[in-house]
Amino acid sequence: MNLRNGNKVQGLLRAADGSSYLRPFIMITSLFLLWGFAHGLLDVLDKHFQNTLHVSKAESGFVQFSLYIGYLVMAYPAGLFMKRYGYKKGIILGLSLFALGAFLFFPAVKLDLIIHAKLALFVSFLIALFIIACGLACLETAANPYTTVLGPSRGAARRINIAQSFNGLGWILGPLMGGFFIFGAEQTGNADKFDSLLKPYMLVGSIVVFVAIIFAFTRLPAIQEENVEGIEADAPTRELLKHPSFVLAVIAQFLYVAAQTGVNSFFINYVTETLSGVRATIAGMMEHLGYFGQVFMPKNAEQAASLILALGGMGCFWIGRLFGAYLMKFVRPQRLLAVYAVINVCLTAIVVMRLGWISVIALFSTYFFMSLMFPTIFALGLRNLGPLTKKAASFLVMAVAGGAFCPPLMGAVGDHFGMSVAFIIPLCCFVFIAYYAMSRKKTLDENVNQPVLNHH
Repeated sequence: MNLRNGNKVQGLLRAADGSSYLRPFIMITSLFLLWGFAHGLLDVLDKHFQNTLHVSKAESGFVQFSLYIGYLVMAYPAGLFMKRYGYKKGIILGLSLFALGAFLFFPAVKLDLIIHAKLALFVSFLIALFIIACGLACLETAANPYTTVLGPSRGAARRINIAQSFNGLGWILGPLMGGFFIFGAEQTGNADKFDSLLKPYMLVGSIVVFVAIIFAFTRLPAIQEENVEGIEADAPTRELLKHPSFVLAVIAQFLYVAAQTGVNSFFINYVTETLSGVRATIAGMMEHLGYFGQVFMPKNAEQAASLILALGGMGCFWIGRLFGAYLMKFVRPQRLLAVYAVINVCLTAIVVMRLGWISVIALFSTYFFMSLMFPTIFALGLRNLGPLTKKAASFLVMAVAGGAFCPPLMGAVGDHFGMSVAFIIPLCCFVFIAYYAMSRKKTLDENVNQPVLNHH
């Protein structure tokens, strides 16, 4: 697909001088896959800790809190680090912290052999997740804006949505492998209740180290951000407050991640509480899937629900990312965002009604319409920020901290009023996102494909 820019025709991944950005784009895209897997795996831990440590839903929500609060702590320092040292060193820093946090699961698991205090064990896992989050914050602060500059500005939103589609693939693999290693191992009884966490996290840590070594020996093109609005090169951070579209984008991003994380965190709880006999139903479906069905045959209701999350919810999420990137060739991103947000308001209302399989289908369908929200809001929020782009990107990544606050709140509501009632919280988040998209529609009508990121 080519995009016309003045009298020049540039490919989606080509610079103005004709050089190709395909190789660095592929490398950056691999990062999206890695952190998608990390987030997807996290969603299995909620129910796992409820079962093994006998914590409440509200307490298990601190699994997400410990991870997403890391974004709040690390994103801005990561932006300053990359402002000084560049994208490549920021990526290597992020990968190093990511690997460290994954490997810390080993001493955390073995701590169970020394002490048997529930709180101490739980906190040790939360610390490991926090360090992983610091690494992910660095990666997202670098990778999201960097994808937008690897080609003409008119294709920025499409590029970030294409890259984010691999993030969606990671979200599929996370709960799929998590359910297989964690819930599957629990059922066989051939391992300590926490040993099931070792294989996935040791594997992830090893892969991340390998990717970090590749990045260390690879040259990434250094790209200067555009500055069409004449913003001073050393403009202070407070200058961002003069851009109301950016401020609204941060709020919308905060609420989007809050909604997505809340849905992810209690998907398994909702399914197991809403459907009776879900293991038998999913097992019957898996019998028709040959070897794949044999390997991932659910051994309990939780593993069955994790399969629905992986193949239904995250499958919709992945397909939605790919389809959304294609639709943006014809539909303005801000308009598509508005339509998707309104649809999710309706679907979440059905989830609240708790109508059996109808509500479960509505629940995993929300993933399709959530799929393009993060990258599109990111793109819309960064438009025309020039030298402020890296700082602005760090604030949009900090907004991921919304995921820290929604799960404990939803868990508390679920403990007292039922899990279905708790989904009113993500419903309200989608209402604001719809408002944000509609408010941006008029101001961005002239910029069909690129909403935000011309200036990364």
